[in-house]
Amino acid sequence: MPQTLFEKVWSQHAVRQLPTGQTQLYIGLHLVHEVTSPQAFDMLRLRGWRVRAPHRTFATVDHIVPTASQARPFADLMAEQMAQSLERNCRDHNIPLFDLASGRQGIVHVIGPELGLTQPGMTIACGDSHTSTHGAFGALAFGIGTSQVRDVLASQCMAMTPVKVRRIEVRGLLAPGVYAKDVVLTIIQRLGIEGGVGYAYEYAGDTISRMSMDERMTICNMSIEGGARFGYVNPDDVTADYLEGRPYAPTAAEFPAARARWKALASDAGAVYDDVFSLDASTISPTVTWGTNPGQSVGVADRLPGSADVDSLAFMGLSPNQPIAGTKIDVAFIGSCTNGRLSDLREAARVIAGRKVAPGVRALVVPGSQAVRAAAESEGLHEIFRSAGFDWRDAGCSMCLAMNPDRLHGREICASSSNRNFKGRQGSPTGRTLLMSPAMVAAAAIQGAVVDVRTMLGVMA
Repeated sequence: MPQTLFEKVWSQHAVRQLPTGQTQLYIGLHLVHEVTSPQAFDMLRLRGWRVRAPHRTFATVDHIVPTASQARPFADLMAEQMAQSLERNCRDHNIPLFDLASGRQGIVHVIGPELGLTQPGMTIACGDSHTSTHGAFGALAFGIGTSQVRDVLASQCMAMTPVKVRRIEVRGLLAPGVYAKDVVLTIIQRLGIEGGVGYAYEYAGDTISRMSMDERMTICNMSIEGGARFGYVNPDDVTADYLEGRPYAPTAAEFPAARARWKALASDAGAVYDDVFSLDASTISPTVTWGTNPGQSVGVADRLPGSADVDSLAFMGLSPNQPIAGTKIDVAFIGSCTNGRLSDLREAARVIAGRKVAPGVRALVVPGSQAVRAAAESEGLHEIFRSAGFDWRDAGCSMCLAMNPDRLHGREICASSSNRNFKGRQGSPTGRTLLMSPAMVAAAAIQGAVVDVRTMLGVMA
């Protein structure tokens, strides 16, 4: 019987069915960072347990690391303690750690793919909600809580309930100036922030097939914002070409067989889905959130809904029916596991080149990894950003979640390429966030307000 990729990978990793009706699922790759792991390791230590599969466990520091200066010890005592705890736990349990001295440190969802740790057909768990990013490779990837981090460390398994599968077909050509971030914001706006509850999202269609792996990762990253437990793209030659030659990918001799095996994981023709949603790519425009969840968004040329959520509008200081374009900003942030990759920085630099950040705007660029930073500098992108007035930073999660010194102050409003616009998400309980693509953030930084990036790229809107 034809199967979806979800069904294939789930069955390949199912150890047994538990009395609860859940599946004991084997985890092929466990990614660890400094925030959700200390308590999990402490729970192991109290019970005298060891990490079951250190060779399937990899760690990095990303959430709490400062990005302006990464000299140790960190000025923030709690951040320093978390980093030391991860270092000690990795040393005690023989777990590879990509720390600041490694040259491979970065946001966990950036370094996993760039090192070739993330591969098609895997089950991947991490104590971070945006683990769905790795689904871009045809993996079943999901975030877990601290007690589940403990379970995976101890057993390399966890109890899970299978979900339904919704196929999201995006077809047609995206207009110039429209990016993967606009696609996923539009999907979430159409289906709602709870539309994916109980589902895995399979992203398909010729629009997705034409996307680079960076673009696919952006879309899968925000699956969780639409309520989905998983988001994935079927593996193809684009997937395999990306992985070939990476440090943890199959060797050159093994790679042809791996490529064939990965492509065979793709959902079969005739596979049955629980739901299908279609989207015409030509109808998508540069998109901006106006509210306090990622589903509250409009096209940059549109007005806010007349019946918009009153509480969200009041918090944001906006009004029904007002245009989103022209909304003043105080901060511009380019980075995060959603949009902190090299291609994101290239697009932002294309907008910024030869221009200056508007007076009064605080602008920063935070590469997603040390490797992204080095590659960007080799292309001279850092000089473009610095010349324009952007602060060029070291790798880390930065202002996406403000568990570090990068944060909003008071009622500042931020144009952000990150993934969440919740109240308080960027560090200030009254700070306000407008989510958009990196190119749109760059345009807003230059204008000092939300603006259609297509007018700055010489593209007809």
